[in-house]
Amino acid sequence: MNNVLRESFSWHPGPIAWGPAVIAGLGCALPLLLGLFSSHPGFIWASVGAFQAAQANPLHRLGMLRMLMLCGLGACSAGVGFWAGSHPDASLLIFALFGFLLAWLQRFGSEAGKLGIGLSICLCLGQGQYGMGTLNNPYAIATLFILGGLWVMLLAFGYRGLHGLRMWPHMPRFISILKVLKRHAKRLPQQKWQLHALGCTLAFALSGLIVNLADLHRGYWLTLTVIATLQLNFQASLVRAVQATMASLGAAGLLILLGHSLQDPSMMVATLLPLIVLSRALQAKHYGLFVLQTSVCFVLLAESLAHDWHLPEVRLFNSLLGVALALLVALLIYGLERWLNNHRRTTAK
Repeated sequence: MNNVLRESFSWHPGPIAWGPAVIAGLGCALPLLLGLFSSHPGFIWASVGAFQAAQANPLHRLGMLRMLMLCGLGACSAGVGFWAGSHPDASLLIFALFGFLLAWLQRFGSEAGKLGIGLSICLCLGQGQYGMGTLNNPYAIATLFILGGLWVMLLAFGYRGLHGLRMWPHMPRFISILKVLKRHAKRLPQQKWQLHALGCTLAFALSGLIVNLADLHRGYWLTLTVIATLQLNFQASLVRAVQATMASLGAAGLLILLGHSLQDPSMMVATLLPLIVLSRALQAKHYGLFVLQTSVCFVLLAESLAHDWHLPEVRLFNSLLGVALALLVALLIYGLERWLNNHRRTTAK
């Protein structure tokens, strides 16, 4: 696709992170168990906040700062998404803004892109959960999200203490970070990035608007399918675009089959917690795999206490709509890129 995105999508094997995996498991286990015993929907948001914060490794130099950013910005994204669930025009504008933000963050490398994908997923969950439970206050959702993240940060501080590290590490100079990010951005061809940003902005805006106008139940199955599909590397190939849509649809189908076969929230939680630990221990550095891996865990967290898994048609319909929308936008951007290339060659002659 381009130099930066190709680098983001290349495979870099890393060590198994058992420490962060245990933190993620314990961080999600407490709110999920409390949600099982109390049947209160607010604990879902605490578990989502815990998982979002657990994406950072507390032993890394920027790990605690990243954890704090993931927690705070994720809470804002979830709250804004929940608020936009009742405003079609706000959904259109906010999803367009987040689509552009995600594409802009990808200019600065895969780690910045991972931050953007996490915030986009929180936005989708916030909008998709609107009207589904007794919670109707976006501030309450953001607060519960932060409480889950703070619980994980408490575990992270203990983990750093076990390793004899400072509770808050020395931060590098802000200017140094900006210089590194600027070098990443300069390696990205302008036209490639503009087309990618246009595709993300258009697809995100349309997905958020469709969920709102059609009043789709559990609409995050549509929006997350669009996000996951567009983040896979098409490399300006129609075949790769179709393969990406099939991969997203296949992952959604497996999740629906899993939930429909279990249906019991206690069984869902018992299955989900080991999956979260394993997923965090083997966190993919390949950007496309990371997007699929993270999206699967977030969806299962949001659905872990659901009692309507006997109705898989709604989730499957939303996923099909998401795949169709992502493929339509991908074809549009592909055609626009071909037209621009032909126009440039014609002008050069």
